[in-house]
Amino acid sequence: QVQLVESGGGSVQSGGSLRLSCVASGYPYNLYSMGWFRRAPGKEHGGVAGITSGGTTKYAESLKGKFTITRNKAKKAIYMQMNSLKPENTAMYYCERVNSGWSSLLDPDRGDDWGQGTQVTVSS
Repeated sequence: QVQLVESGGGSVQSGGSLRLSCVASGYPYNLYSMGWFRRAPGKEHGGVAGITSGGTTKYAESLKGKFTITRNKAKKAIYMQMNSLKPENTAMYYCERVNSGWSSLLDPDRGDDWGQGTQVTVSS
């Protein structure tokens, strides 16, 4: 059974930082791309950052240079360091196993499994 467990969300002020973590189990982790997606109230589920099994990354254009995704194969985990947070980054963030290579890493339709989410709230 695939399990993805996120943690690290919270409430911060604008300009602050958070580090999200996701631990995976129940499938051959090293063979899959992984990604972070988010959903804000009234908005569609959107890709934030993704990383292939080989470690190649991809980011939503507006988040380049502010968010950094990494993965630790030994721990079967991915992380996302989020810096310079703004109120518009407020959302529920989900870790997803992505059935895709680099080109479709941020495509919400390519997420096969996802966790329960972790809430990020940024106040002005």
